[in-house]
This record gives sequence, C-alpha cells and structure tokens, in this order.
Amino acid sequence: MRQFIIIGHEVPTTPDFSLDDTAGGAGRLDVLCRCVTGAFLLSHSIRSDVRCRVVLSDSYTIRFEGSELRGLHPDERSTAARIKSTLEHRDRAIGHMEANPSPGVYLSRVGVETTLTNAAEEGTVIELHEDGQPIGASDLPTDPVFVLSDHRDFTETEATLLSETATQRVRLGPRRLHADQAITVAHHCLDTNGYTEF
Repeated sequence: MRQFIIIGHEVPTTPDFSLDDTAGGAGRLDVLCRCVTGAFLLSHSIRSDVRCRVVLSDSYTIRFEGSELRGLHPDERSTAARIKSTLEHRDRAIGHMEANPSPGVYLSRVGVETTLTNAAEEGTVIELHEDGQPIGASDLPTDPVFVLSDHRDFTETEATLLSETATQRVRLGPRRLHADQAITVAHHCLDTNGYTEF
C-alpha cells in the first residue's frame, strides 16, 4: 500500500468555512483538496491501494481509504465539501476512536505526532523535502508513507518528529513542487519502478 500524509497548518477544524473561499478563509484548504484527489484519482478510476491522511492544524486527522472511497471527484469544491461534512461529525470522534461519516472517510482527534506514529507501524515513513536524496537514487520500500507539508514548511516540532520517524528524506526533482504535484510525481516514480519501466 502507498500512503500519503499531508500536514495542513492553517486549515479550520470546524465546518464554519465557505466553499467559495477555500484558498483564503479556509487556510489553503484548496491545497489539501488537490492533494487528496492527486493521491487517489486516475483517469476514470481510483487507486484502491492508497491511504491518505490529512492532518488539520495538529488537532484532527482525516483518513481516506482508496479501497472504500465512493464518489470522489476531481474538483476542489466537492472534496472541500466532503471535508466540511466530515468535520460536522467531529463530536463522534472521541479520543483515538474514529468517526466514519462516509464510505472510506474517517475522522480522529489526533495530531501530527500520533498520525506519524500510527503510519510508522503500517509502512516506511519517507519525508519529501527539497534537501533530500534524489528519488531516483533511493531504494524505495514497497510500503512507502510519504509525508509532506502544505504551502508552509514543516515546523521545528514537525521536523524533529520526522527526524525520529522517517527512514529517508527524499526529493523529487531539482525544483520545488506544489504538494499535489509532488504526490503525482511520487506515484509516477512508483508506477514506473523508479523510471525504469514504462
């Protein structure tokens, strides 16, 4: 299974935001929506072997399961609407017990540290960072968990947690990419076995 963890630093943790302003008033929720669709969507199909976690302001984590997801569309607005409706069920997320408001979507009251710890038990954590080793020169595991940030850099606390959790720090190319673009490039690298099979 491939996994992605996207850390959102300014995203609201309540559903009180407008779907008409996901790039401003909703703390760049547009970035996270593009990451979710980039993690799962193919042309006319969905990647069922992918898990994606979105951490909201170090307070909540939304987990998306490709094998269970239904009705995921490529537009940002419908993904933002799904996140908004998921947050409407936040009272059902008690401790580490998840709420499951729709097929393949789970909400828990955990932040970055617990999310990384849980992911490390399921796969090999890899930090995506422009100062990392080139991905083509890296031996990628069969169960990668790629961790990336939204439009902000990792905080000092997050960087420390990643240094303790991640086994590799990998860069995807010579230039900085948007988070959703990074997910697409990581998928392509894995799909082509490090750009050796097409």
